[in-house]
This record gives sequence, structure tokens and C-alpha cells, in this order.
Amino acid sequence: MGYGPITRSSLLLRLRDARDEEAWSHFVRLYGPLVYHFARRRGLQDSDSGDVTQEVLRAVMARAEGLDQIHQKGSLRSWLFTVAHHKVYDLQTRRRQAVQGSGESAIEAVLREQPAPEEQEIWEREYREQVFAWAAEQVRAACSATAWQAFHQTAVEGKSAADVAQMLSLTPAAVYLAKSRVMARLKEQIRRMENDDELATSDLPVERR
Repeated sequence: MGYGPITRSSLLLRLRDARDEEAWSHFVRLYGPLVYHFARRRGLQDSDSGDVTQEVLRAVMARAEGLDQIHQKGSLRSWLFTVAHHKVYDLQTRRRQAVQGSGESAIEAVLREQPAPEEQEIWEREYREQVFAWAAEQVRAACSATAWQAFHQTAVEGKSAADVAQMLSLTPAAVYLAKSRVMARLKEQIRRMENDDELATSDLPVERR
């Protein structure tokens, strides 16, 4: 279809087309696990968590024309968090009422309807992890296996450049260079996806000495 690299802006525009399988696949891969894990943390079983995820994605499809406006007014993922919270709350409310009737007090209902502050903090952290995983997938496919191993073993696994150099039959300088190039590519991929700079580069893995 001739599209360039996916950025936040281009993704939201492309989601207006329900037939754009690449854009929707990307969106589901990025946000689907967030919703699913959120539902699981709230106590839902696997099948119910999957149902909630599908409901949230249907809500996204219904609002596809206005997603870019939602993002401009605030944050798309904050909106998704709110939608996910209400979908889980609605399901749990229906389950409680089916078991014990409608005996829940108004105060209890209000308390249950409000998400705990730490829930959104976890949501944000997992989102950053998802973006990094996506960026890593793109970069790994575009660089050599040796360069990726040099980066991963030093930056992620915390091995010394000297040990990795010996393992990969490289010089330590070559390991540092490969690591630096892969890090630069990762930051660029994340910048493309988060073109509003919501993700700090400090969220990338750092070599442990």
C-alpha cells in the first residue's frame, strides 16, 4: 500500500480504514496485551479477560474516526485505560448481581467504579514495555544476528563487552559500536511510534557493569 514507517499519527489515521489489516494488527499487538493483563489483574479468568479485550477493541473500532482527536485532547492510552476499567467493572457488577442480587450499596458501587491510582501506573509501565518489545522486533529484523547479540548480551543481559567480544569473535570496540548502533535504532523506532516524546530514552535497557 506504500505506507511509510508507522508513527502514532499515521497509525491513528490509518485505523479509520477497517480494511487496513496492517494498522489494526499493529494496534492489537500493542494494546491488546495491556487490556488483557489489566483484566487478569482485576481477577477475571482467561476467557473473561479475552472477552473484555474484544469489547475494548470493538469500542476502539466504533470511535476510529475520532481517535486522533482523543489523542490530541489528552492521551489515547489513558482513554483506553478508562474504557478497559469500565468494561471490567460492568462485567464484575453483572456477575455479582447474578449471584447475590442488587444488594450492593451506592457507596460500594462508587468505590468499585473508581480505578486505584496504582492501576494506571502499572498500565503505563506495561505500555512502555510493549512499545520497547515492538521496537526491538522491528530493529532485530533489520540488523545482523551478531549486532543484535552484541546489544542484547551487553545492554539487556548485563554481560561485559570483553566477554561478549570473545563469545562473538569480535573486538570489545566492535561490540560497543554494535550496541550503540542498535540502541540508536531502537530509540528512533520508539520516537517514530511516540512522536510526542511520551517515552523517555531512559526507559531503554542500560548496560549493567
